Amino acid sequence: MYIKRHITNILSEDLRDFPSILLTGPRQVGKSTVLKEDFSGIRYITLDDRLVLQALKEDPAGFLKMYGSPLILDEIQRAPDSFIDIKLMIDEKKEKGMYILTGSQKYHLMKNISESLAGRISIMEMLGLSLREIKGDDFNRPFFPDDGYYEARKTFTKYEQHELWDIIRKGCMPEIYANDKLDPQRYYASYVNSYIERDVRELSQVGDTVAFTQFMTALAARTGELLNMHSIASDVGVDDKTVKRWISILEASGTIYLLRPFSQNAGRRIVKTPKVYFTDTGLVCYLCRWLTTETLMNGANAGNIFETFVFGEILKSYYNAGIKPDIYFFRTTNGQEIDFVFYRDGVLYPLEVKKTFSPNVKDIKHFSVLGKHFPSLKVGKGGVICSYDSLMPLDGNNMVIPVGML
Repeated sequence: MYIKRHITNILSEDLRDFPSILLTGPRQVGKSTVLKEDFSGIRYITLDDRLVLQALKEDPAGFLKMYGSPLILDEIQRAPDSFIDIKLMIDEKKEKGMYILTGSQKYHLMKNISESLAGRISIMEMLGLSLREIKGDDFNRPFFPDDGYYEARKTFTKYEQHELWDIIRKGCMPEIYANDKLDPQRYYASYVNSYIERDVRELSQVGDTVAFTQFMTALAARTGELLNMHSIASDVGVDDKTVKRWISILEASGTIYLLRPFSQNAGRRIVKTPKVYFTDTGLVCYLCRWLTTETLMNGANAGNIFETFVFGEILKSYYNAGIKPDIYFFRTTNGQEIDFVFYRDGVLYPLEVKKTFSPNVKDIKHFSVLGKHFPSLKVGKGGVICSYDSLMPLDGNNMVIPVGML
């Protein structure tokens, strides 16, 4: 069963506006499937086929002329030297929508793209299924905490607690929802093994795969927290440089997202360390062995998992619209923290995330700190994203925001 993906809309638009598109994202999030299903009229070639890959590497110009355009080249990171020949074909034909390229190692590709295809390519990122996609909700506007968004989002799904947390535990990989008999734990066991064998070995020479798996587990247990490389290194038994290199691997493959703090040169009072979020809560639950919905929702890490899930939904709403979000977090050295801060047109929009059904004004007590640290900026509407099922005022300027509105 194919679940319609929201990113198709922006892919279609960019195919009309650019000579080429690069679609990146973690393995198995549905990149190949969306292209096969929604762009079935375009010839599809995967470079997972060793003979095809060899042909492209040996004679890229001849390969591209033989297959013509439009053309989909899946797993293009396997043949980065072909970018210069793609550029030459684009410059020769000067047509829109010639190539759709996909890759699961976005930063690994960027150097070659910036040197070869600058101004000729649209780069988009794709993650797993969003709540909207899982529920068949066609709403495709990026989340933003203002009246315009709330007005547009008048109808949304309201979730029972167990239903929502079951989705958080299962994660967002399309295969899990396409096959309801598939056990998420078995799926993620296979996913981790194939991920390490393919992406990790391609991106870096990782000799000790057992230690790398331990590292992923240690990091998963810290999702939603400030990134402390030294603490992770101590837990795993490797040095800080190794952890830094392994972090870059997970970030390059889209497995994690490093959320930067908003500082605007506010000085030493603002924490400079990023927060780390896994982009799939199902992978976190597998690595940390949170095997049941009850264990997950009642566990000591439930708050961080809920925050990770919320961040993932916000991120997907932007990626699926082809936009990079201006989202940060805020934290001072004395522990005053705001989970998320949007920045737009000189205005800061603060958000807290609480898994509770009954948020209160104490949850937003640090919002007022923003004006003190950034006097040249305005503080706009914010709120608390939570498990409550209706949008309602929390105080004069902030809202209770149901997770179903994301």
